[in-house]
Amino acid sequence: MILIVIQAQIRQDRRDEWLAGIAEYTANVRSEPGNVSFDYYQNGDDPNEFAIIEVFRDGDAGAAHVKTAHAQQFFVDMGRWVTKKPLLNYQDLPGDAWVEMGEVTPTD
Repeated sequence: MILIVIQAQIRQDRRDEWLAGIAEYTANVRSEPGNVSFDYYQNGDDPNEFAIIEVFRDGDAGAAHVKTAHAQQFFVDMGRWVTKKPLLNYQDLPGDAWVEMGEVTPTD
C-alpha cells in the first residue's frame, strides 16, 4: 500500500481555480483501478492550506497514477495555484497496513 500526504498552500487569488481543479482531479484519481482512496481537506485555521491524502494499492498503481494524463496536467496546473512547493510524505507500507484502533470500541 502506498500512502501519500501532500500539504499545499494555495494562492488566495486562485483559490476558486484550485477548488474546481482539485474537485475534477479527485474524480479522475478515484476512477483509477489502483486507487484505494483520494481525499483533500482544508485547514481549519488557514482557508488556503490544504492536505491531500492518497492511497494506492501498491507501488505499481502509484507509478501508473503519476503517468496518467490527468496527473501530468494537474502537476502543471498546481504550479499556478500554489504559493510555494508543496510538502509531500510518501510511505510504502507492507500489505494493506490498516489495523484497528485499540483506543476506541463502538458502544450502543
